This record gives sequence, structure tokens and C-alpha cells, in this order.
Amino acid sequence: MKALVLYYSRTGVTEKMARTIAQSLQEEGISVDLFNVTQFPLETLPSYDLIVVGSPTYYGTMAAEVKKFLDESVRFHGDLEGRIGGAFASSANPAGGNETTVLSILEALLIHGMVVKGMSEGSHYGPVAIEEFDRRAEEECRTYARELARLTKALRPGKEGQ
Repeated sequence: MKALVLYYSRTGVTEKMARTIAQSLQEEGISVDLFNVTQFPLETLPSYDLIVVGSPTYYGTMAAEVKKFLDESVRFHGDLEGRIGGAFASSANPAGGNETTVLSILEALLIHGMVVKGMSEGSHYGPVAIEEFDRRAEEECRTYARELARLTKALRPGKEGQ
């Protein structure tokens, strides 16, 4: 199984979230590629079983760099059907738009036909960090990664060790 953790970060908070999610996925036995969205080779997108995208929140939505990636991913429309997807975000304050950012990313993944997982506890749509990468945000990232790993293993059988 192969996962992609893709992020954009200016202050480093979203990058810390991405690194934590990637590490936790690896601990669950999933091969992980971690990329800043500006350095990701788009043509490799269909090779992933799990795609997790993170962004800081700007004006209540994702960073332009993440939006550009999602816009360009249209060339693979239909090719990601049934893959697992997830999202995470950071913002400067509690009402800074984290949920709208995560939901806007998840909307794009759903349009690709991907399966997304919510959480009954904590940040329901995906992990969020507020101003800093604190203990709460770290635990949410770890829990989310474990849940995504379980879902990926359940829905993408036969991909173990790949």
C-alpha cells in the first residue's frame, strides 16, 4: 500500500502536521511519500492508494498552491475512483476557517470518486491546528492517520507491502 501526504506550509505548522501523519501511516505499515505540493510530480498521482492533503487556511479556504494542485488533478478524473482520501488544515485562530478549508479539499477528493473518512471524536472532518502544532493537534493527526490506514487496508486489499 502506498500513501501520499501532500501539504503546503508557510509557517511550518501544516508541515509538522503532514510529517506526523506520514510517520503515523508508516508505523501502520503503509509506504508513504511526503511532498510539499509545489514539488509534487503530478503524473504520479494515480499510483497512490491513499492521498491526504493539508493546507493552511487563507480567507476561509485552502492555499492557492493546494487549489492549483487540485485543479491540475482533473487530468486524472476517474483514475482515483475508490482510493482513500483525507484532509487537514491549520489556521491562526479558532474561528479561522479550518473546517471550511478541510471540507473544500474533501469536496475535490469526493469529485474524484474517492472515499473519505470522518471522525466521531475530535476534529470530525480531519485534523486541525490552531496557531501552533500543540499536543492536541499532534494526537488528532496520529489518530486520523491510524484510522485512514485501517480504512485503506480494508478497502484496498491485496495492496499490502506495495
